[in-house]
Amino acid sequence: MVELQLEKLSPIPVAQIVWSIDVLRHPSGNMQTVIVLIVARNIVEEFLGKLEGQGYLADALELPVLDQLRATSVSEDGVWIYPEAVGGKNAGLAAWWYGGVLQNLDLITLSHADDKAGGIKEQLTQMAWAGELEGWLSAPPRFHLVASSPSARDWEPLLQASVEQSLQIIEGLPAARLAAATAQRAAQSADSANLLPTEFSTRYQQQFYDRLWMRGLFAVAGLYIVGVAIYMLFLGFKNYQASRVTTDVAKYSNEYTNVMQLKAQFNVLKDRQELKYAALDSWMAVAELLPVSAGLEGFTFSGGKRLSLNGTIPSDQVRQILDFDAALRKYRTKKDDEALFDPFAGETVSYQLVGGNYNWRLSLELKRTEVR
Repeated sequence: MVELQLEKLSPIPVAQIVWSIDVLRHPSGNMQTVIVLIVARNIVEEFLGKLEGQGYLADALELPVLDQLRATSVSEDGVWIYPEAVGGKNAGLAAWWYGGVLQNLDLITLSHADDKAGGIKEQLTQMAWAGELEGWLSAPPRFHLVASSPSARDWEPLLQASVEQSLQIIEGLPAARLAAATAQRAAQSADSANLLPTEFSTRYQQQFYDRLWMRGLFAVAGLYIVGVAIYMLFLGFKNYQASRVTTDVAKYSNEYTNVMQLKAQFNVLKDRQELKYAALDSWMAVAELLPVSAGLEGFTFSGGKRLSLNGTIPSDQVRQILDFDAALRKYRTKKDDEALFDPFAGETVSYQLVGGNYNWRLSLELKRTEVR
């Protein structure tokens, strides 16, 4: 409804203004009091340009005097004057309340002439005449000055000189409480009395999202660079360790080769020594256990651990050669009391009748560990 009447309400062409509304309480339930705020677009854009030059992107543009107006307790008919309402010392706001309803809002300006009180009286008189013509001014107004700063109290003698009645002084909200009231109203209704043009709000929002994206990308790039730097440092450290190991290997390779050769030679000698004693132990075992009636024709070592025996025995003494095989597999050395042969390895005794005797043969494996 307000938008349809802007052509009539606006003092300048609609295309050159920024406007908004603020809704106040009304004693009648089916009525509303709407305050229309109209500002020249070039003034708003110039103000926003100053803010952008300081690196600040506004979320809303509001007039704190509206919250000062809301905070004022109105208990009688009259006019409440708010000095410095629009940020300048030479301008104030006059709010006319009659019947509990805000009937009119208008600006009062201090002229640069010497008779400033006369200028204020003339403006208030014109507002009162307009109220009489519209029908809402039903009685002479009572005048109230809402002052919240020492500079605003400079208006008191001027207003007192311009009105015929006594002037009532009302303490307004201090700056901190006024800011809190404005913030609370903005939080409850983001579009209330906001003079920020839509295109500026959209552009600021897009710039905010762009900054978030750029910061995110820079953060990811920074983390990537830090990760690469850490990886390169770690890789350089590992390469340094590898080069040291390579140097040490080259340094000790000849010594290592000599040591391995000596160890191999030692193992060969040790193996020979063990085989020599193993052969002697085997010979002793055969000498001790071979039956008297048996003849030994072959005693052979092969592979370093395999003992092969063969010989002859009368046909009626074959049982003794079987006992001889079993006794050899259980034979233990005198020195260490350890088994000389593996009882499960090798070939058991076998025999074949040739003439009046049996030719026998068997093989055993030494029970010894591998030399390393």
